Amino acid sequence: MPNFRLTLEYDGAGFAGWQVQAGGVRSLQGELEAAIERVTGVRTRVHGAGRTDAGVHAEGQVANLTLETTLAAPALQRALNALLPPDLAVVKAEIAPDAFHARYHALGKLYRYRIWNAARPSPLRAARVWWVKPALDVAAMASAGALLLGTHDFASFQAVGSDVASTLRTLTRCDVLAVPEPQVPEPNARGEIEIRVEGSGFLRHMVRILAGTLVQVGMGRREPGSLPAVLAARDRRAAGPTAPPQGLTLVRVAYSDSA
Repeated sequence: MPNFRLTLEYDGAGFAGWQVQAGGVRSLQGELEAAIERVTGVRTRVHGAGRTDAGVHAEGQVANLTLETTLAAPALQRALNALLPPDLAVVKAEIAPDAFHARYHALGKLYRYRIWNAARPSPLRAARVWWVKPALDVAAMASAGALLLGTHDFASFQAVGSDVASTLRTLTRCDVLAVPEPQVPEPNARGEIEIRVEGSGFLRHMVRILAGTLVQVGMGRREPGSLPAVLAARDRRAAGPTAPPQGLTLVRVAYSDSA
């Protein structure tokens, strides 16, 4: 049977997360599987590269499924997009090698966390940002983020109650950038800040806890140089708050050229 690889874009606000859950709650996996069954008459399991949480968005989530169908990949993409809800779309569909698995063959992921740092809210951005009213020191946040690069035990940046074999993870990028505004309509406006985090894998809520901790640095509540001690504590209480989900987007998933 063909192994289809799908690249997905979605607005996570209306979903309880990626994974199918009991109780009939709306999930991305469930919506995709229902649409595939309507198109082909076949029930199949869709495997995602990562289980994004409720409220988290994606520009480049990757999924795969094996499916007995006469439809070519572009035709399957068109058929699914005709049935999927407006907050979920297949950006690309292609045939992958038989052994390809979206989760197990992923080499890394890039996430973006957006902050609206201004004295007033931005209604047009509200669904995609975390509004932080106090002025943030972007340089201090960037300095702190750089200390997280490399392979570390990120237990302090893991959601309470998680159960994983190892909390060792490797970050290859942790940038904090002020996004230039083409026009600032009011005096003393500050604008958007982006945190871009890339690594081989992530713990549950890890990027959102990183964002919450870096915001504390930006507010002056933590010293930039304190992050190694947070890592060394291996205790969730040592890190900052979990930033809200709407600011987080899975930008892309990396694979080898042969995957």
